[in-house]
Amino acid sequence: MGAVGLGCMPMNWAYSTSQQRGDRSVRTVHAALDAGVQLLDTADMYGPFTNELLVGRALKGRRSEAFLSTKCGLLVGDQHIVANGRPGYVRRACDASLRRLQTDVIDLYQLHRADPEVPVEETWGAMADLVTAGKVRALGLCAVGARAGRGPGARMHDGTIRQLERMQQVFPVSAVQAELSVWSPQALEDLLPWCAARGVGVLAAMPLGSGYLTGTLKPGQGFEPDDPRARHPRFTAEMMAANQPVVAGLRRIAERHGATPAQVALAWVLRQGRHVVPVPGAKRERWAVENAGAGGLALTDRDMAEIAGLPRARGSWD
Repeated sequence: MGAVGLGCMPMNWAYSTSQQRGDRSVRTVHAALDAGVQLLDTADMYGPFTNELLVGRALKGRRSEAFLSTKCGLLVGDQHIVANGRPGYVRRACDASLRRLQTDVIDLYQLHRADPEVPVEETWGAMADLVTAGKVRALGLCAVGARAGRGPGARMHDGTIRQLERMQQVFPVSAVQAELSVWSPQALEDLLPWCAARGVGVLAAMPLGSGYLTGTLKPGQGFEPDDPRARHPRFTAEMMAANQPVVAGLRRIAERHGATPAQVALAWVLRQGRHVVPVPGAKRERWAVENAGAGGLALTDRDMAEIAGLPRARGSWD
């Protein structure tokens, strides 16, 4: 690891409907590959299913250039999302993903969320069988949004680590995906050290703070009703204004390097360890190319100290 990946979720799911453009998304994937990006990360629930179809179309004739990651374990309903970790479902989900992605093998198959009704050992065992069958090369856990097992004094990822230790007894965990960025650095406290000690890779989700750390969003600009940021406690007009010093700090460092705030934010993630890969989303070709350029940005100790001294990001819950 040690390069920038591409999170494909926002291409046609989870952001606003007006931003969902299939042909443009295919061009974005191609631009990322041309810029040296190898990791492409998607999931069957994105769409649902349409994101995998898009990635499969984009990789036609270029499959060998990509390290392909997808996920299973979450089902999207009309008004809710539920976990399904039953072994039979896992096997069917994998076969369906292979068809949509137009590939014979998935490089990294992630459990999107553990099913509270099914022992995680059973789910993980079914996923391990997929490796034995040659349908999957490695397994990972997506811990984005996971809050299980937190109590007074507990750290954010304590529950995830307990879960990972159970899974390791069944089959090796190759990667963990968790939120990590300048404004959400909590994974540095416990999850990253745990992974580093065991040779487990980390996929850093939302490394650009859902777009805020790029410096392109303005306080009070508003979001379309179906954009999740319209309901996020860090994206109210008040909190976006309050967090401007974070972006201003990244911009100062970027100016010294002839870079962009987004590239500085991604380079900060890359400095957290060779086992860490930031996975920013990108809807347009130029953003994918810009993000890939962060791999060549070497932050100095002075830069890192300045970032460490930036104000803690605030949300409306603070």
